[in-house]
Amino acid sequence: QVQPVESGGGSVQAGGSLRLSCAYTGTWGCMGWFRQAPEKDREAVAIITFYNVTNYADSVKGRFTISKDNAKNTLYLQMNSLKTEDTAMYYCTTGPLYDNTCERTEYNNWGQGTQVTVSS
Repeated sequence: QVQPVESGGGSVQAGGSLRLSCAYTGTWGCMGWFRQAPEKDREAVAIITFYNVTNYADSVKGRFTISKDNAKNTLYLQMNSLKTEDTAMYYCTTGPLYDNTCERTEYNNWGQGTQVTVSS
């Protein structure tokens, strides 16, 4: 497969948890989760490098955890203490490292997304 495939989305009440999974192909310097709510821009949620350096959006720090299993070619996003503001379509993506960081990475390899809906 060329594009990653997301799964694990669903509907949950505020305070609940979900774990998203992403099946990817190949080896990448940068992998991550983005999300897009209606009428809003797509935003980075969590990024992990080949070397397992992670970066999180301020809005999810302490609540979300990104991880990967190289043997299974799977990327995960554990989402705890979910808030209504987390409601969005969540996308998995991959890209290259630049200068050993993902700060300048332009992601062009996207999954089709998995919907997360958090109700109050």
